[in-house]
Amino acid sequence: MWYITGTLPDKDMGFCEAATRAPSSVRDGMLHLPDGSAVPVQRGTAALAATALLACEALGFEPPRLLLAGDIGSGAGSRALYAWLTEHAATLAPSGLTFHYLFPDVDWHNRVLMAIQALPSPPLLVADAGFMYVAKMSGYADAYDLFTPDLGEMAFLADEKAPHPFYTRGFLLAEEEDIPGLLARAQAHGNCPANLIIKGRADHIVCEGRLAATIKEPSEPAMECIGGTGDLVTGLVTALLAGGIPLCRASLAAARLARLLARYCAPDPGTQVAQLLARLPQFLQEHAEAVLAMD
Repeated sequence: MWYITGTLPDKDMGFCEAATRAPSSVRDGMLHLPDGSAVPVQRGTAALAATALLACEALGFEPPRLLLAGDIGSGAGSRALYAWLTEHAATLAPSGLTFHYLFPDVDWHNRVLMAIQALPSPPLLVADAGFMYVAKMSGYADAYDLFTPDLGEMAFLADEKAPHPFYTRGFLLAEEEDIPGLLARAQAHGNCPANLIIKGRADHIVCEGRLAATIKEPSEPAMECIGGTGDLVTGLVTALLAGGIPLCRASLAAARLARLLARYCAPDPGTQVAQLLARLPQFLQEHAEAVLAMD
């Protein structure tokens, strides 16, 4: 079973334990949890989870379960989720985990990682957003299988001294042409795993430590204005990994699919990510054979 772990910006939401045992669903732009609650799909963890759920359903893969808690920045919901996952990792016995935004807490991160590494069959580990930050801050970034940074986050990974992306030193420029140097620096300091999807105007796929592909087309400039499109890519790679697609192939396919979906939807700058996701199932059903054949 694959699990998606993260927080939602809801001060009234507690940890939805039912979502660890029963699948969630996506309808009418809302992520519906098994306890009857629903949250809007706008960006962040909700967009990632909704993408993965819709893609798994369209492709006939077992859907991931969700480990979600509300947190508006205090860290309380994140710490509750860290603690729950540390205690229940052995019971979950996950095949894979995708971590999104959790309040960066190095001590709790390390407890979770140790609990996961102690499992008889350690799962694949994917990290984005806040959890990627804390993984790097902890010194254990190379314990993960895949990071999905944007260009600014890649500069943070390359800065061995920065404790948070906000403090990335200015000489580490986040431009497309700087990616090879940023990658080499992040690798030299152990601040990234062997596999990355570096998201930007062009997507750079790093496989087993080398830059394996650069994907530029199709290109829809409006996607740069839409919040949650990076979460969509991470949701797609999560779905493909949950379906058993090998990691490097899944990374390449996810980046391509996000671009093909954009071309399919022809968005404008006012388009919301939920509108893109509304068309994702039909898009995947029409292209499923080609999707699964991508390499």
